[in-house]
Parts: sequence; C-alpha cells; structure tokens
Amino acid sequence: MRIGIPQETAGQALVAATARTAGQLQELGYDVVVESGAGLGAGQPDGAFARAGVRVGDAAEVWSSEIVIKVRQPSGHEIARLAPDATLISLLAPATSPELVEQLREAGITAMAMDAMPRISRAQSMDVLSSMANVAGYRAVIEAAHEFGRQFTGQVTAAGKIPPAKVFVVGAGVAGLSAIGVAGAMGAVVRAFDVRPEVGEQVESMGATFVTVDMEAEVSADGYAREMTEQQHAATAAMYAEEARNADIVITTALIPGRPAPRIITADAVSQMRNGSVIVDMAATNGGNCELTRADEKVVTDNLVTIVGYTDLAGRLAAQTSQLYGTNIVNLLKLLTPEKDGRLTLDLDDVVQRSITVTRHGETLWPPPPVQVAATPRIEEQPLAQPAGAHKVAVKSRRKAYLLALAAVLFSLMSAYSPSAFLGHFTVFALAVFVGYYVISNVAHALHTPLMSETNAISGIILVGGILQVGNTNPVVTVLAVIAVLVASINITGGFLVTSRMLDMFRRT
Repeated sequence: MRIGIPQETAGQALVAATARTAGQLQELGYDVVVESGAGLGAGQPDGAFARAGVRVGDAAEVWSSEIVIKVRQPSGHEIARLAPDATLISLLAPATSPELVEQLREAGITAMAMDAMPRISRAQSMDVLSSMANVAGYRAVIEAAHEFGRQFTGQVTAAGKIPPAKVFVVGAGVAGLSAIGVAGAMGAVVRAFDVRPEVGEQVESMGATFVTVDMEAEVSADGYAREMTEQQHAATAAMYAEEARNADIVITTALIPGRPAPRIITADAVSQMRNGSVIVDMAATNGGNCELTRADEKVVTDNLVTIVGYTDLAGRLAAQTSQLYGTNIVNLLKLLTPEKDGRLTLDLDDVVQRSITVTRHGETLWPPPPVQVAATPRIEEQPLAQPAGAHKVAVKSRRKAYLLALAAVLFSLMSAYSPSAFLGHFTVFALAVFVGYYVISNVAHALHTPLMSETNAISGIILVGGILQVGNTNPVVTVLAVIAVLVASINITGGFLVTSRMLDMFRRT
C-alpha cells in the first residue's frame, strides 16, 4: 500500500513525516511518497527524502494514495481529493468538529484521529498530544521571555539587586510541566496550580511551589480533569486573581476535552496585573483561558499587559515537532501492520485502534466506547459486615492475640537460655527495623531512588562484618559470611551505579 505525505496548508510549517520516519515507514513494507516541498518548513528539503530512499512526487500522486497522513484537519477540498476507501490519519478533533466527521463519513473515508489516542500505558508512544504539548510548553516560556523583555534569573550586582521573575503556571499536564521545567531552569520562581491535587508531588519535584485550594476534584475516565463545579469555580477565582496579580508571567494550559476552554483569568484580574506582565494562553485554540485572549494574536492592554494567544506554539519549533509527530505515526503504523508487509490491518477489537477510528466504510464510529484510565482507582463502598462476618473478624483477632502471646513466650525462653549478648544485639536489630521502616515510609516517592542508592552503600558495614567472619571455625558461620559478602558487594555496586546514572541526568553534555 502507498502512503502519501501531503504539504500542509499555507502557514503551517509542520510535516507528517521526516526523512527518518518516512524511511521507517518503508521498512514496514509501505511505498511512501512525499509531496514536493512538504518538508521545507521543518528543515526537510526534498533532497533529504531522496537521500533516505523516499520518493518525492506531486500532489495528485500523494492524495490518490491508499493511506494519507497529515498533521492538521483536512479541508473540504482536500477530502474531495482522497481516493475512495482511502485511510486518513491526522489530527481531527472529532469531539468539536461534527461537520468534519460527517464529511468524512459521506466520502466513505476511514478516518483515524491522532488526537483521540487513549491515555493508557500501551498508547504512550503514539500520544501525539503529549508530544506536541511538551514542545508547546517549552515554546510558551520562550515567547513569554521575549515579550517580558527582562531576564528570569535574579542577580546581585554592584549596581543593585535584580529580583528573579515570578511565573505562575495553570495546569500541570504535559504542557504545564514542560513550562515549569523550562522556567525553573531559566532561574524564575515558579508557582503552579492544577485541579488534580495528586500532581502536586510532580510539580514540587521540579522545584516549583504547588498552590493549593480547599476543594475536591475528580479525574475523568479519559485521564483529564473534569469540568469544575460552580463551588470549585468560586474557590479558585480568588486564587487565580491573587496569583496573577503577584506574577510577572502567567502561562495557562487548562483544557477540557470536547469543550471550550474554561475562563479562569478575567479582564478584571488582568487590569490588576503589573505593567509589563505577560500572559501566554496555550488554550487559545479552544477559546482561551483568559477573557481577553484572541486566537493567533498578541493583545496589549491599557495597563501594558501582553496577552499572547498563538495557536501554533509547537509549530514554531517545526523540525523537532515534526520528528516527534512522525515517530508517533511510525509507532501507530507498527501496531496497524503486525506482519510488516505494507498492509494496514485495522482491528476494532483493539482498544487503541477503536478509540482513534472516527469513520469507516460510510459509518460513524465516534464517540468510541469509554476507556477507564483514571489516575486513581475508584474505591467501591463495602457493605456493612453481617453478623457472620463479624464472627470471622473476632476469630481472626483472637488468633492474632494467641500468636502474639506465643511469640512473647518464645522470646522469653530465647532470652533466658541465649548468650548474654543476645538481648543487646536483638534490641539493636529491632530498633534498626523500626527506624528503617519509618525513614523509608516518610520519604516522598520521587526520592526513593536516591535513598536506595545511598542506603545500598551502607552495605559496606555488612561487607566488613562478613569478611571478618569468613575464617570462622564454624562452617555454618563461614557459609553465611560468604553469602553476606556476596550480597553486600552486589548492593554496593548497584548503589554506586544508580548514583552515577542519576548524576549523569544533571550533567550538561
């Protein structure tokens, strides 16, 4: 089967496949043809495709392919150019584009929406929204820095003190976390808020302050935050206004799938912001999180607050975004081509393939069946215990009491007939167990890896003790000492290897 990669509409620099990813598609058995000039905006000239062994053709050949892969939504004119029974893979926004879905159905096209990928572990390598949001979050900070016109890092100089920039990020999804990381790396003081309190640990692990509001929030079945209630809106409105007033830069990323973006920064809040402040509204495509946002425009208010509503933030880093998008496409085609024979095989029993298939053979398949991917499992309410259950609980409690009593008797006998040093050693052992348990249980999950690397190094104490006992006349002690030396050596080596890998993550290459 032939895959066609057309040129995107005017003003769109992205391309659905780079020379590298187009070559990977050919390795799956497909014949790939790229429209001449399609990759120029992403740094992929026709020559780069030719050197990778990928054919460069004209628009007619591309659009007549059995499979057409795009980035943006197709226009009505482009849908008319598709071959009968063709397969279209693109960003479609089917939840908010019912007219487009109907056009695709009437044309008999099998349409697959890359932006409808379910948020499950198996689909992460195909998650286009995450790939593009990561780049967009980075670019949002760059745009904010450009409009802000001042440095982010605070300094103390002979001429005076320069305070660091204050950045407030709304939303701690992929785009928000990317923006937090970039702003923090540039030296800004970063604060962030998300209606999902469970992401607070991620925010704080990146060095930012997580802003909390006294409210309860739920995560929807598709992994996104639910739309807030009126009470939640009231609880957060004052916080948004206060944070915006104190910030130099506000970056908003709040979105609700299938609905207009929630308005969280009011015109009144903007009027209270400092002169020279900047708002980058990453939800401008869906109407904007700021009341004054205009899509694809930059607005400067009377109090000199700049509101950036660009909808092509990811496209402003076209080379990298196209490579990431192309890789997502390759991973999808690997799933759709299990035999690697260049034949697309659609299996609607597969949750990933079913979730992104919008239309097929003149039938509308949107919306797909729900996929349960909540961040935390729902806790089912347990019925009240019946009398028989209460009896079982009582039996278990008595059994536990008997076992504890037996253990106490055995310990008393061991203490009475064991060497005098036993009690002291056992006390140290028991205290070590308690201290170890409480130290590990009270450490944040994000710090478990560095904690493990350090505690593994403490195995040197065990190693020394084992070496001293290797020459013991008692063969049992000798065997145990050899095992202790072996295990401790593995722990020490592993601890230093883990520490080295962690340090490499923070070294500049």
